[in-house]
Amino acid sequence: MSAEPLNNDAEHIDPAESPEGAAGRRAFKDAVAITERLVADAAWMAEKTIRDGVEALRAQTQAYSGPASQTVDDAQRYVIERVKERPVTAALAGLGVGFLLGVLLSSRGK
Repeated sequence: MSAEPLNNDAEHIDPAESPEGAAGRRAFKDAVAITERLVADAAWMAEKTIRDGVEALRAQTQAYSGPASQTVDDAQRYVIERVKERPVTAALAGLGVGFLLGVLLSSRGK
């Protein structure tokens, strides 16, 4: 087998020999330039839209994150206080919960 490309005269026209070829090449370059500008503009618009959406989402969720984070902080303080009051009871409760989770997860795999 030969590694030489097929020579198709219709595809290998020298634009310098043909005014239509030169005009076609210019039209192609113009189309590529226009397409590049359109793609860049579309990318910029997409980035702006995404950025605006993220900002709107951040503004909407801030109203909910305050109370939720406060509730988590309160729950964490409550648990820490109870563990400090009764460390043995907390340790045994933790062991019991761990044992139950282990049993549930091991029976799930069978």
